Amino acid sequence: MAVYTIGIDFGTLSGRAVLVNTQNGEIVAQAKCDYAHGVMDEKLPSGKKLPHEWALQDAKDYLDVLEGTIPRLLSASGVSTQDVAGIGIDFTSCTLVACKADGTPLSVIYPDAPHAYVKLWKHHAAQAQADRINQLTQQRGEAWLARYGGTVSSEWLLPKALQMLEEAPDLYDETDFFIEAADWIVWQLTGRLVRSAGTCGYKALWNKRDGYPDADFLASLDPRLSDFVQTKLVGDVLPIGSLAGRLQGDMAQKLGLCEGIAVAVGNIDAHVTVPAAGITGVGKLLAIVGTSTCHMITSEREHLVPGICGVVADGILPDLFGYEAGQCCVGDHFAWLVDHMVPQHYFDEAKAMHMDIHAYLTHLADQLSVGQSGLLALDWWNGNRSILVDADLSGMILGMTLRTRVEEIYRALIEATAYGTRIIVENFRAHGVTIDEVIATGGIAKKNPMMMQIYADVLNLPIRIAETDQSGALGSAIFGAVAAGVHKDVYTAVAHMVKPSVTTYSPIQENVERYELLYQEYKTLHDYFGKDGNAVMHRLKQLR
Repeated sequence: MAVYTIGIDFGTLSGRAVLVNTQNGEIVAQAKCDYAHGVMDEKLPSGKKLPHEWALQDAKDYLDVLEGTIPRLLSASGVSTQDVAGIGIDFTSCTLVACKADGTPLSVIYPDAPHAYVKLWKHHAAQAQADRINQLTQQRGEAWLARYGGTVSSEWLLPKALQMLEEAPDLYDETDFFIEAADWIVWQLTGRLVRSAGTCGYKALWNKRDGYPDADFLASLDPRLSDFVQTKLVGDVLPIGSLAGRLQGDMAQKLGLCEGIAVAVGNIDAHVTVPAAGITGVGKLLAIVGTSTCHMITSEREHLVPGICGVVADGILPDLFGYEAGQCCVGDHFAWLVDHMVPQHYFDEAKAMHMDIHAYLTHLADQLSVGQSGLLALDWWNGNRSILVDADLSGMILGMTLRTRVEEIYRALIEATAYGTRIIVENFRAHGVTIDEVIATGGIAKKNPMMMQIYADVLNLPIRIAETDQSGALGSAIFGAVAAGVHKDVYTAVAHMVKPSVTTYSPIQENVERYELLYQEYKTLHDYFGKDGNAVMHRLKQLR
């Protein structure tokens, strides 16, 4: 008799769920539910306007995903609820819920208060707080900072909580707990408040040996934070892949599942993709290529790598150190160009060829040889996550003339994202982390062969494409199977539930040599605007 698990992948705009056969990895049903409120970056549902750099969500939308997908999975598949053993979930991170002690989000009580809503991972309005945290950690010589590449990101838990404390102290006092959305959803499913070692390790500065930053540091940051860990971060921290609890009765009834099935500890959306891509060892860099790109790699040793998002023991796979880096803007570059810069006749030509506009621009760009456009771009349209960790940087294109065409810009932006990935790869290697292959996943990786060939040529590495279209949800289903005891560990689950890759892009030597010249020019610009004290991008942002 087949046994199934459900994996739910909570993304930036929607949640996707799959029902998976735990013996062979077959996805027997899938469903998607868009968030009713999407990303609130201009105004609240009440109409209240938001300042620049804010990105909020409504936690109720996450519950709608559960009720809007799981019953549909069961109905579409015909699978008996008795055969569903467990649930795993993953979430964007750091996506932070401020809530009461019973789990009620503050936005339910204060619907007109911006700070009461979920702060999405790409909420960058806490940059000033992040800057002060970084200044203090450097002054004090806090040893834990080296595990995070030497810089705390504005996207993480502490800067976001500090922003609320400073800008809305009354709401801060009303907040019983700050909790990652991944852990909040698990709490709603099980009635048990636990925290994931993954979310805490990468986004809340927690370490399984040392715990959170100590009270003395927090009090030095702000005296009101002296009891922050003891009061606002309540909850046992459990390893990923472990059992968080069991589905409670009222939620089971709403979802049409059996009460008491296993619910896995929550996970970060990018991280669950590692086992879903079939990666079970070291030296294999996973690039999840979408609107942004996340890069994950594991190692048998802890190396302190500057400019990354963190290294966490058991953070991605058991018994290995997991490293995360990333680029803030990849697919968003291409969407920006299409939305604001492409003349109408390109759309007309694409329609005549029965192609969408991105496929048509790729078709045109693919006819260009390496360097033919004379363009070079920096991929910082949404700041730089790794290795500069600076949300105030901005993008640029160099070399444009009156003859520059849209497809040339399109290709230059693709190339810029490949150069940005190479910066990350070289930074890892320079600090002891081995990378001998790249595995790519995400919609762009599967849909754009030209882009993947460019990556192979720029990196001078083979690029292997993960097979599944639902890597996040499949990864969560894998962890659900482990938590349910269907498989003894993640590695056994991967052996049963992941299909091997069949598509690989190998470097073309002629292109490798020409891209080497362009990459060196990119690196000069990267260092000049990002490292060498030229703050023109910061000054322009302040003027804006």
